[in-house]
Amino acid sequence: MATLLLRHATLLATFDDGDRAFEDGGLFARDGVIESIGPSDCLPGNADEVIEAHGLVVLPGLVCTHHHFYQTLTRNVPAAQNEELFAWLGALYPIWARLDAEAVRTSTAVAIAELLLSGCTTAADHGYLWPNGARIDDEIETARSMGFRLHASRGSMSIGRSRGGLPPDDLVESEDDVLADCERAADAYHDASRFSMTRVVIAPCSPFSVSPELMRASAALARRRGLTLHTHLCETLDEERYCLEQFGKRPVEFAESLGWSGDDVWFAHAVHLRREEIERLGRARTGVAHCPTSNMRLGSGIAPLRHQMESGMRVGIGVDGSASNDGGHMLDEARHALLLQRVARATIPDQGSMLTAREALRLATRGGADVLGRDDIGALAPNMAADFTGVRIDTLETAGGAVHDPLAALLFCRIARADLTVVAGTIKVRDGALVGVDVPALVAKQNAVARRLLAR
Repeated sequence: MATLLLRHATLLATFDDGDRAFEDGGLFARDGVIESIGPSDCLPGNADEVIEAHGLVVLPGLVCTHHHFYQTLTRNVPAAQNEELFAWLGALYPIWARLDAEAVRTSTAVAIAELLLSGCTTAADHGYLWPNGARIDDEIETARSMGFRLHASRGSMSIGRSRGGLPPDDLVESEDDVLADCERAADAYHDASRFSMTRVVIAPCSPFSVSPELMRASAALARRRGLTLHTHLCETLDEERYCLEQFGKRPVEFAESLGWSGDDVWFAHAVHLRREEIERLGRARTGVAHCPTSNMRLGSGIAPLRHQMESGMRVGIGVDGSASNDGGHMLDEARHALLLQRVARATIPDQGSMLTAREALRLATRGGADVLGRDDIGALAPNMAADFTGVRIDTLETAGGAVHDPLAALLFCRIARADLTVVAGTIKVRDGALVGVDVPALVAKQNAVARRLLAR
């Protein structure tokens, strides 16, 4: 059985139930599971793999609760640079209609590589369009080959423009086909066991691209199969107007009427919520993926983050798609969550106390695990997954800052990338470089596919 020992971290922050932290800390893991953690001199003296962590702050692997891997192919597209959500989608749908299996595999590899370099070890990806033979299998198999922990969404769109939806008709699927493929994907890939590397999520895209009937049927399927549910909700005021015009309900009321609330549901964004809606969602333990960079990039607004946290909602952080963020840097996303909530306090009444660096990092670790329904990741403790990251604090960027508060320096100082990332006890980033990934070849392939999509 493979063993791993990390020792002599400048600081090891566990984010466990006791919120313990250890100077000169370390951990010992066997077969990808932590057995012991604490001061380095209290750990076993050797292992198959030994990591000397001098100069590192070590914390649990970050958990991304919302992404669109395929969008790494369309970041910075000129036609979409200065648009809000609906017009932004309108500019990109025709390009995304050209996706195929190769594009999904390549963009998935790029997205995962980016996430690993930012200290992320688990992500939920929301794939909701599958043209030209592309399937959820393409991203799952790519993630497995890279040793990355993935919650893969079998998302969908079923209402095109001719029926009052936003996407083109040629990008939507029949609802029977969607449900059948959800069942197939769950049969083929979903692993509900502790420490699983792959779970399948049922994820109709949004109120403006999916029928109420498919939303209801998706919820019923997920609950019958023990799967979780995910969709976009309350991202923009355009969406709110659409729901009022089409369904006579605000987005939250509409979702609740279809069974979309509870501890097996999480929404992306949830920017435009009334206080009573937040309280209802909190009582139901509904989750939310807070995506501050995308919300800024598209001018969508500022989510009421503090209210969501205090209501009982399960709150995590997501990078959203790399065409509305243009990057997949989870530490940076936690930093933006910290800063944007502070902006909200100055511009929106009753936003509560300032978000602290520790709170933001907890959202990016324990919070994300909670949103995804996992009790085996997000904290460092015995019988938890050996998923962790280490960030150097003896660099120019942290000089004069990390000496005061090493953990908070990860957000208040501008961190370029993680120095170390470990998933299931296997090193994926060492000395700030990806292990086992030919980065120049991956970049060249991604750029070729991106040019091909736009050239058509």
